[in-house]
Amino acid sequence: MARQQGWFALILALAIAAGALLFSWNTPETPLGQRLGLDLRGGSQLTLQVLPAGAIKSVQKEQLDAVKEVLDRRINGLGVAESTLQTVGDDQLVLQLPGEQDPTRAANVLGTTALLEFRAQKPGTEQRMQELLSLKRQATALLFRLNGINKQDAASPLAAPASPDTKQADREQLEADLQRINIDIVSQFEPAGLSGKDLVTAGRQQQQTGSGWDVTLSFTKEGGDKFASLTQSIAGSGRLLGIVLDGRSISEASVGPEFKAAGITGGSASITGNFTAEQARDLEVQLRGGSLPLPVKILEVRTVGPSLGAENIRTSLIAALTGLLLVAIFMVIVYRLAGIVAVIALSLYGLFNLAVYALIPVTLTLPGIAGFILSLGMAVDANVLIFERIKEELRSGNTLIRSIDTGFALAFSSILDGQVTTLISCVALFMLGTGLVKGFAVTLGIGVLLSLFSALTCTRTLLRVLMSYPGLRRINYFIPLAQRSEGVA
Repeated sequence: MARQQGWFALILALAIAAGALLFSWNTPETPLGQRLGLDLRGGSQLTLQVLPAGAIKSVQKEQLDAVKEVLDRRINGLGVAESTLQTVGDDQLVLQLPGEQDPTRAANVLGTTALLEFRAQKPGTEQRMQELLSLKRQATALLFRLNGINKQDAASPLAAPASPDTKQADREQLEADLQRINIDIVSQFEPAGLSGKDLVTAGRQQQQTGSGWDVTLSFTKEGGDKFASLTQSIAGSGRLLGIVLDGRSISEASVGPEFKAAGITGGSASITGNFTAEQARDLEVQLRGGSLPLPVKILEVRTVGPSLGAENIRTSLIAALTGLLLVAIFMVIVYRLAGIVAVIALSLYGLFNLAVYALIPVTLTLPGIAGFILSLGMAVDANVLIFERIKEELRSGNTLIRSIDTGFALAFSSILDGQVTTLISCVALFMLGTGLVKGFAVTLGIGVLLSLFSALTCTRTLLRVLMSYPGLRRINYFIPLAQRSEGVA
């Protein structure tokens, strides 16, 4: 009896700890400590396709994994919590951003190659470069004004909007002009003398004037030597150092004559482009994440609203509670006192499941909830096997206590075999499936393991504790007396 009391105290302590954990972690973003997936919380989903380029004619698994690794670093840099990135098929990736209702920024950051290059201006192009830079400044100022940003703009030979209400066609024309100017600017530079592959890290800092942000760079030792040599070659010559990102010039810097002797040493540099805080942050994320080994095309952007996510949670809860209620009614009618014990054990099982989900943590999705509900059925199945064995022993005339012990002993092998085969299926689904299928496999697998504890420990302990009260030690609380064999001790 002392042993059963010890188990009962342990189960009670676990239940109290699980309940305290869930309620202490209860927030609007994580109800009862549960991390909610895209379909329950709302958010955005991007489907990306990796494209072959250059000598690569088809995307292989190692190349897809390399792209995924770069994108993972960029997503982490964006600071979007609980995001998931999964491979689909041979050349596609699916990114889920729970809680993110505007995926535009993420699409811009993830979809660009982020190939950073440092180029020296070609000799004899000084006059043409000044003309192009003047056009670029004017076009940029006009685009700022068109987008409602307060920037002073000068007279421009480009077709400028007459008012902030300029049609979308004018904006597209201005952006096309800027792209053409940038292409011309890039053509005035020599091939790259230094690339982003020589970067160690990137950061950002606000300009001392407070008018914009700069992006800071730190090179490897070899990269620092290349940068010093590159800046030395143009120092004091009037030629510019072009900083080119994905074939687009983002900054053109002059190098003073004081660096003629050794160039800019120290292994660091700063990109000054009057960036906004968000632009500087996005560029920092791209550079720190590294350049994509292959180009990426965004195939689809899907947004799930918070209201739809809330509706999914509501209907899932209704389904789970309805199923639990029907199972509870069935168990009580068929198995009487043992059925009541099973309902209590199932309630503890659900509590322990949610606590484990919060601790790991598991991101709950609709398939994950389906796995949880299915595992409830698995836990009930274990109790049914045990109770049927107990009823068989009682019908054959065994005493109540002996029937309970024998019922658990005889049912153990059947329960274990059934749970192990289910676990094998869960492992296969997790190893071979994609994101949503993996969520189903994880919740079902956790449920199967906990159902063993629930059926073989919680149910047994509760039954033995109840049997310590003489008033409950009656066979008709388990089966009708008419079903008990006569004349058996």
